[in-house]
Formats: sequence, C-alpha cells, structure tokens
Amino acid sequence: MATFLYRLGRFAFRRRRYVALVWVALLALAGFGAASASTATSSSFSIPGTEAQRAFDLLKERFPNQAADGATARVVFKAPAGQKMADPANKAAVEKTVAGLKAGSDQVGSVTDPFTGGAVSQNGQGSIAYLQVSYKVNAMELTDDTRDALKKSGETAQRAGLTVEIGGDALQAMPETGSGEIVGVVIAGLVLVITFGSLVAAGLPLLTAIIGVGIGVSTITALANVLDLGSTTSTLAMMIGLAVGIDYALFIVSRYRAELAEGREREEAAGRAVGTAGSAVVFAGLTVVIALVGLAVVNIPMLTKMGAAAAGTVCIAVLIALTLIPALLGFAGRRVLGRKARKAYERGEPAAEGKPNMGTRWASFVLRRPVWVLLVGVIGLGAVALPASSLQMGLPDDGSQPTSTTQRRAYDTLSEGFGPGFNGPLMIVVDGKGAAGGVKGAADATVAAIKKLPDAGPVLPPAYNTKTGDDTATITVIPKSKPSSTETEDLVHSIRDTGSSLKADTGAKLLVTGSTAMNIDFSQKMNDALLPYLALVVGLAFLLLMVVFRSVLVPLKAALGFLLSVVAALGAVVAVFQWGWLGSVFGVQQTGPIMSMMPIFMVGVVFGLAMDYEVFLVTRMREAYVHGERPGQAIVTGFKHGARVVTAAAVIMIAVFSGFIGSSEQMIKMIGFGLAIAVFFDAFVVRMAIVPAVLALLGAKAWWLPRWLDRVLPNVDVEGEGLRKQRADDADGDRELARV
Repeated sequence: MATFLYRLGRFAFRRRRYVALVWVALLALAGFGAASASTATSSSFSIPGTEAQRAFDLLKERFPNQAADGATARVVFKAPAGQKMADPANKAAVEKTVAGLKAGSDQVGSVTDPFTGGAVSQNGQGSIAYLQVSYKVNAMELTDDTRDALKKSGETAQRAGLTVEIGGDALQAMPETGSGEIVGVVIAGLVLVITFGSLVAAGLPLLTAIIGVGIGVSTITALANVLDLGSTTSTLAMMIGLAVGIDYALFIVSRYRAELAEGREREEAAGRAVGTAGSAVVFAGLTVVIALVGLAVVNIPMLTKMGAAAAGTVCIAVLIALTLIPALLGFAGRRVLGRKARKAYERGEPAAEGKPNMGTRWASFVLRRPVWVLLVGVIGLGAVALPASSLQMGLPDDGSQPTSTTQRRAYDTLSEGFGPGFNGPLMIVVDGKGAAGGVKGAADATVAAIKKLPDAGPVLPPAYNTKTGDDTATITVIPKSKPSSTETEDLVHSIRDTGSSLKADTGAKLLVTGSTAMNIDFSQKMNDALLPYLALVVGLAFLLLMVVFRSVLVPLKAALGFLLSVVAALGAVVAVFQWGWLGSVFGVQQTGPIMSMMPIFMVGVVFGLAMDYEVFLVTRMREAYVHGERPGQAIVTGFKHGARVVTAAAVIMIAVFSGFIGSSEQMIKMIGFGLAIAVFFDAFVVRMAIVPAVLALLGAKAWWLPRWLDRVLPNVDVEGEGLRKQRADDADGDRELARV
C-alpha cells in the first residue's frame, strides 16, 4: 500500500492542475445539484420490529385520514387570574382565532374549536383551553406565510388579555448552531498556524476540509428527497467531515514538512508523505467508516442513513487528503515551511536539532513512571464515568425546549390545565378483525381493564373505522405522569400485558402506539442493539488494527482504552444534561433524559475518531521499531514526531465539535458536547498517557504476533518498509548505471 500511495502522491504533485480542476468540478457539480434540488422534507421516522410501529402501520391502513403525517400545532390559551375561558369576552377572542386560522392559509386542513371539542380544562377553574390545527403537509413543507399566520394567530386573544402560547411540530425549524460553529473553525485555524508557523501550511487543511464538506453536504442536500434524508443528516456529516478533513490533511502536510526538513526534493517529499502518513489516513478513515456504516445493525432507517451519509463524507475527506493535498503542496512551493525552515531548505541544510520537544519530554516521563501514569489515567476516567450508572434515556419533546420558547411554555400550560400526562397521550389500537363478539366488545373490555390500572388517567371513548371495515378501534389514554417518567413506561407495559389476556379471551389484538410509546420502544431498541453493535464494530476494527500493527496486544489495548474513554464521556453527558452540573456554562436550560440514540451513536462515532489517534501515533512507533529502535526508544520517537500533530488534531476536533454546543437543537447540542469531551478524554488521557504507559510496561511483547497469524494476515506495510527498500534498490540501480 505504501508504494501505491507513494506513486499516487507523486502523480498528484506532478499533475496538480488537473487534480485540482477535478475537485473544483466535483464541488461545482455537487453545488449545482443542491441548488436545483427541491426543498427537502422532514425525514420519515420508523422503528421496524416494534409494537408501536406495527400499530402505526395498522392505523395508516385502517384510519388513513387519522394517520396522515401532516404538521400539527396547538394554540394554548390561559385566562387572567379570576377569569374563565368560558367568559363571553374570552370565548369570543378564541373563536376569532379559530376563524382566522381557517382562513389564514390553504395549507390548513382542520381547526378544532375548544368549546365544542372538550378542550377546556376541567380542573375546577376552567382557565386553560387549546385548539388544534392540522395541516395538509408536513412541517418542512409549510410556507413562511403559513408559519407567520400561525405565529400571529393569537394576537387578537392577547389584546383581549389572554396568554397565548403555541406548541407542536408546525413551528419546527432547521436547528441553528449560532456563531459557535464559526468560532470552532477559527480556533482550528489558529491551532494550525501555531502548529505549522506558516499561514500557507495552516490554510491547506482548512481549505481542503471545506471543499470536502462542501461536496459531501451538497450531495446530501441534492439527494435528500430521493433518499428521505432529514436535516440532522447533513449536520452530522458536516460535523464529522470538518473534523476528520482537517485532521487527515494535517497529518499529511506535517509529514511532508518533515520530509523536506530531511533534505528531500518536493515531489519526492510529497510521495513519501502520502506513502507513509497517507497509509495511516486510509486505515484511520476505514475505522471511522466501519463505525458509521455499522449503525445499520440497529435497524432504524434514520440512523442508518445518518451513518452512511457521514461515512460518505469521511471517504471524500480521505480521497482529498491523498490527492488534493499533494496537488496543493505543489502549488504552495516552499511557502509551506516556516521562515527559518524555508531558509535552511533553500541553503540545502538539514533541519537543526534543537532541544527535545514537549512530546519527547512527556514520553520520557511516562517511561520512567508507567505504573503511576496508568493508575492516574484509569482511576480518573473511572471517576468521571460514575454518573453513567444513572443514565436515563428518552427522546426530546417540547418539554426539553428552553423555557424561553413558546413551545415549552405551551407544554407547561397544558400540563397545568390537563395534567402532566396530557402532552404524551397513549394511542391504543384494538384490531378486532375476526374477534369473537366483534371489535366493540373487545374495545369495551379494553377500556374497562385500562381504567383499573393505577397509572392510567382519563380514558376516552373508543373511535371506530366505520368507513373502512368497522373492525378496528382506537382508544386514547392520558397517563397520570409526564411522558418521560418511569410511571408512564410502566403503564405502557401494563397495557401491553392486558393485551395478552384480551387476545386469549376475545381473539382481538391490542397494540400501544403514540409518541410516548414510540420513545419507549426506541429506547429499548437502542439498549438491545448496543452490545451487538459494539461487538461488530470493535471486532472488525480489532482485525483491521491487527493488520496495521502486526500485533495482538496493541489492538486489544486500543479497544479497551476506547471503552474507558466513551464511558467517561457518557458520564460527563449525564452529569451535564441529566443532572444539570455546569448546565448554565453549556447553555443547558432544561435537564432531562439523555437522547436514546446517544450511547450507541457515541460508541460509533467516537470509536472511529479514537482510532485515528491510535493509528497516527502508534504507526510512527511501529515504524521506528521496525527500523531497529528499542521498544522504549520507539515510544519516544513516536511522540517526538507525532505528539505535537496529534495534540493539534485533537484540539481542532474539540473546537469543531464544541462549536455545535451553541445549537438551538438539544440533540445537536448534546452530540457536540459528547463528542468534544470524548475526544478530549481519548486523545489526552488514553492515547497520550495510558497508551505509552501500557506499551512501556509491555516492552517488546507489545509487538508480538503468533507466527501462524503472521503468515495469515496480509502485509499492508503501513510503516513504509517496502517503500524504503524500493528506494534503496533504485539508488543502487542508479549507481550501477553510473559505473557502466
């Protein structure tokens, strides 16, 4: 592989104009596709294999109008103290709002009147009411005029003295990251300038990362409608693409500068940089791709598409690092070096050996105190991981919004007027097809049984599909507790247990669905898939790293170190987002359950990124060991050449991910924080401290590989030994020709 990549790097350097033109053309083509594509709708959400999804599919078949996926909104009214919603003036203001919404947009399907639909609180005060708006299209297809009409709908009622808030997905908008994302890129640029001491060298990774992300995100946008990709898909691809794009380019540019410092010609240096550091980039990229594509194991289409789209962006980043970077290095000339290094290169002098750098000094310290470093690192991460034992999972709803939003205030007002469970009603579907006594008898028996359950609140009368067969009933149950509570989860399980006896007595099937039941099933599916996913991803990456490092213990150490860092990161996420520790620092206005997909998502993404540092740092050690250095000295050599670059790469990743903490979307904020803290733990505690400590304790045994396994595994030559021999043979051939 090193030889092939060496030739690819030299080719790209020589044919730099054509290579650059190809990438610019791809960027323009992707941009044109994104600009000409129709506006993307929201991605459909389904959880195959769960009871909630089966019930939802049955509703679409038996109640086609009720199961429509159009946007909805709730306009919530609260009367002033001492007044009731039924007072003539208040009632008139609400009725004007109803009429205004019906006439406000042709996208409105229906508007319910609170006074005829029983949507006035019966808590003894009657001071809260709501109306529901159903739209003909989903939230992403609503026009700005329709949204504006909804936002202005309560102005008449507000002038009459009522408090008006609006909830529902009709106000759903694209998540905003604010200026944090830009700040993250700016910090990345500053780190690159400090690392390289050259604006040109610092600009190359940023430029190529932006080109790669531009191609990836534009392609996702162009295909969003065709492949049913949600808005979060492009956000994730941009997040991962920026981070790895900068890092991969950083490693190749750094190796190129090191080759120049040793006195090699520019084309030769580009070839060697791509042949050595490029090999590490390929395998690092493969580990990220394995982790992202492996999300398909969970069998949730939305998550599968997010992972595949992000993996595609990573592939683009790898290809750009291997081809566009050497091409741009050809354009940059000697300006890729700092001023002192440039002058030394022009004079043909090798780089002067200064005092040992920080990486060398740190590695030497770890070699002297490996046990203490190992204990401090493991115990420290273990302590941070403790909150993960209290992890509670769920999916965000309006109750997780900041209290400054109208959606959150509408949520709280409805809870006040109708009970905490009103925002998460359960939909009970009774399939009476072929049932003894018909569907009505089964529905009545279901209502009677549910009313006896301790956590069940109001149970609404059954509704039947009289127009499409009269064989199915829906029953709405309002839990007594809030949607994310354990009491509501217990209620869902109790109702499902009731369904078993109902089927035995009547032959009818009972299914529970609704957003709350969907969340419960989703969380359970995430839990069930975590171990198989972890086994698949870690297992495949373990095999890949065995091929790279020609060792059994090094990949094992890498996997165990990753598990430690990801559990510690989950502990930090729980402490901040669930417990509220330092919540104000990170803009967390509302604590609650951790997003259900967070653990498995962090396992996938963080594992791929963690292996980046493992590959980049340890391959340099492996290269030194293969070239004859003692195990301890090889560790020092690896840190001498790689610690500064890995540190810069980690700081860049942390900066990029931290930029997403400023997002208005709780899910994006949580992902940004989780990935940033996980990279911090993995890069600076696991890879920089625990890894060299373990390698120091293992010594030469770290590179042990059974002979039979050595014969079976392919030799990909990541350390470039084959390239070194080939160049030596070429030099011998040149000297022989000269003698002739």
